[in-house]
Amino acid sequence: MAAVDHPRLSGGCLCGNVRFSAVPEKLEMDVCHCSMCRKWSGGVFMAVPCGDSVEFVKSDTLETYKSSEWGERLFCRACGSSLFWRLQSPHQYVVAMHAFDDISQFHFAEEIFIDEKPAHYSFSNDTRKLTGAEVMAAFAAGQGSDNG
Repeated sequence: MAAVDHPRLSGGCLCGNVRFSAVPEKLEMDVCHCSMCRKWSGGVFMAVPCGDSVEFVKSDTLETYKSSEWGERLFCRACGSSLFWRLQSPHQYVVAMHAFDDISQFHFAEEIFIDEKPAHYSFSNDTRKLTGAEVMAAFAAGQGSDNG
């Protein structure tokens, strides 16, 4: 469930064919280093958990790719923007941070699947770091996951 003390933020894809608003659960941006996120986003997936608060203003070109038994990735078929990772049931959204129109309020807080991070890059920020096993254990315990 989305936190009520954070503002509803607008966002969209590169071409503007997908527009949405969402309420971040926290004003933190998390990074996923898993191989699926890296391939899908062309780097790391910088994400903001928004729970079930995502509302679409325009979604004519929004496509869904089922990437695992529990997760889906949503993107714009017109411009290719990677926009959301979503838990299939119940729908819980993790929004690509850069899809928001204003990203100034987010701070970099956590890196997940740190054990899958390639050796050729590192972030200098002091972040919480979780392995894939730790993320999946939290997911199994009902605390959610940004991966899949």
